[in-house]
Amino acid sequence: MVTSTGSGLAVPDWPLSYGMFFPPMVGGIFYEHGHRMAAAGVGFLTLCLTVGIGLREQRRWVRHLAVAALGAVVLQGILGGLTVLFFLPAPISMAHGVLAQTFFILTILIAYSQSLERKKREDDQSSAVHGGFLKMAFFFVILVYIQLILGATMRHTGSGLAIPDFPKMGGYWFPPFDKGMLVHINAWRFDHDLPPVVTAQVVIHWIHRSGALVVVLMLGLLTLTGLRWYTKRGKIAQTIIFLDFLVTAQLFLGAWTVLTQKSPRITSLHVVLGAAILGVSVLLSLRTAPLSMKDLRGILLGKK
Repeated sequence: MVTSTGSGLAVPDWPLSYGMFFPPMVGGIFYEHGHRMAAAGVGFLTLCLTVGIGLREQRRWVRHLAVAALGAVVLQGILGGLTVLFFLPAPISMAHGVLAQTFFILTILIAYSQSLERKKREDDQSSAVHGGFLKMAFFFVILVYIQLILGATMRHTGSGLAIPDFPKMGGYWFPPFDKGMLVHINAWRFDHDLPPVVTAQVVIHWIHRSGALVVVLMLGLLTLTGLRWYTKRGKIAQTIIFLDFLVTAQLFLGAWTVLTQKSPRITSLHVVLGAAILGVSVLLSLRTAPLSMKDLRGILLGKK
């Protein structure tokens, strides 16, 4: 909501807010300072989690994950501060957004390591692992992660309405990216009191839309394969179906974001749902992966 409402500089100082811990929560300050308060809460909980795991967890890789999560959340706070102090530079803002998704993945890995589901799988070694599907699931996670990077790039380079129509693109079904297309887009933007865009912004927006199509096609293959191989493992089948639902809703929200001219609530929901898709795709990979790191490396490297 900070980015969607243009509130990134509503509080221009850091780490304090107008020299205070709790400034008046009005206008954009509500979003920016509220975001900082939520970040502080996440940081404190991550510190507690890391200490708790360090004291009680015997598995070294889980302890390493916890330390990585703590490092990520500290770096995230620093990037958030630098974003404000340097007046929202696109590279830092993009890194801030991408690191948030990376931290989210780390928390999911930690949560699954502590789950009753994983414990039951440790006790029951009979569940089969399909290497081909696992590779597809991992590849899908990478695709979604790249798509989120493209989305962050689009948001922070002002390219969200660089193509302001849907389903057409700049008035074309197959955009030529020529001068005529740019004139058509900027004429629309002029009529809606928006600054002109350049071809690079149009291309960034188009790549994000194209990435959505690639994600959908890959998910279709993942669904067909997964529902055939995991018909007897209900949680995996349910995760795949839930992922199908989320991606379908995400496509709708992406179109709605454009058609509502980036309504803050719709745009923010689109971002949130993108993170949810990443999280569920990571969970799907965890549910279909072997518990042994040695076996996992063997499958991913094609040795098994």
